[in-house]
Amino acid sequence: MKRIGLSVAGGVVGILFFLPLLWVVTNSLRPGSETFANLDPLSWQTFFELRPTLVNYSALVSSEIGRATINSILVSAATVVIGLAVCATAAFGLAAFEFRGRGLVFGVVVLSFLVPFDAIAIPLSTMFRDWHLTNTFTGLVLPGIGNGMAIFLLRQFFLGIPAELVEAGRLDGLGWFGVFRWIYLPLSKPALIGAGLMLFLFQWQAYVWPLLIGTDAQHILGPVALSNLQGQNFTDYGLVFAGAVVLTVIPLVVIAGFQRYFVQSVSSTGLK
Repeated sequence: MKRIGLSVAGGVVGILFFLPLLWVVTNSLRPGSETFANLDPLSWQTFFELRPTLVNYSALVSSEIGRATINSILVSAATVVIGLAVCATAAFGLAAFEFRGRGLVFGVVVLSFLVPFDAIAIPLSTMFRDWHLTNTFTGLVLPGIGNGMAIFLLRQFFLGIPAELVEAGRLDGLGWFGVFRWIYLPLSKPALIGAGLMLFLFQWQAYVWPLLIGTDAQHILGPVALSNLQGQNFTDYGLVFAGAVVLTVIPLVVIAGFQRYFVQSVSSTGLK
């Protein structure tokens, strides 16, 4: 009986979380003028549309958010590729080498992901402006490639790799780069995918940094373009909701595709 009650309570909580998402998706399939037409009183028509239209999605193609979505995909992909190379190398150094101050360096890495990025975004953007990196893809990508949480995750996973494998590789003539390339990386696929997802989500959800650095039409990213759809005197909420759905579905597909690797990497890290 207790289990049934908990299941019912879980189902109710799940529905409460799902309803706002359903309302957003439904209103993305309606003209913007009908967005708030069925809110008072609430009815089934609030959450379902019998005559769905894709006019909002077709309008997105010609709007700023179409280009911004492509920019977000490119910037996020570059962040994942370059970031994994940087973070995996740093994690390997912290896991495989004994050197004075290693604990201090690792402590700084841990501290780096405890500091909210928004707290340092403004002084950092001033530095980037002095380096002429404003409105460049380099400026958008750079802050995301050195992620302390990704380094922490990869280091913890690397610590679980048996030292005997490393010794065998060294006896076979592998240098440290060979050990990293042929032993550590092949055994760390779940951790690398988990770290890659962290880097992707960090970059995809970023708003303050793209707002400070990518301000022109060629370098604007999705979240900033979405906020620009809200005009000062008039807002087409159908268009805004369609943009929100597009920017939500893309990371959802990526996470769903690699979910089992992410769970495996986090659970493996928690054992150490």
